[in-house]
Formats: sequence, C-alpha cells, structure tokens
Amino acid sequence: MANHTSAIKRARQNEIKQIRNKSLKTRAKNVIKQVKLAVQEASKEDAMQKLHAAKSTIDKAAKKGIIHRNTAARKISRLSKHVNTLST
Repeated sequence: MANHTSAIKRARQNEIKQIRNKSLKTRAKNVIKQVKLAVQEASKEDAMQKLHAAKSTIDKAAKKGIIHRNTAARKISRLSKHVNTLST
C-alpha cells in the first residue's frame, strides 16, 4: 500500500481509470459480438447499422488510449469484411 499522499492519490486515480477503461473495453466487445450475430442472421441492414455503432465505439476507445489505434483499425476492418460478405 502507498504511504505518501501523492502515491495514495495516484493509486486512487488508477482505480477510477481502471473501472472506466474496463467498461469501455467491455462495450467494444459487446458491439463486436452484436455485429457478428447480425452477420450470422444474414440481415444486411441490421448488420450495417450495428457496424456503424461498432465503428464509433471502437474509435472512441482508441481515441482515449484504451486500445491501440492499429488494433482498432484491424477490428473495424475485419468487421467490415464480415458484413460485406452478405449479399443484399
């Protein structure tokens, strides 16, 4: 456990950031799962809408530094490829 006041404050800030980061990472995983389920159901319009929401969520996570920007780009690219396999 931290003894100095600055270390105690830093530990408290880290806990808050950890909770925030975990929630955003979980949200990103959930939207990815929703897009994959929409692709399995073969509903192009639904998949496109969910892909748009997923792109936004993943980009926000990358912007805040929760995931690396290249990881975000890779996830978006792979999701787009899955959605594009659907025909009208």
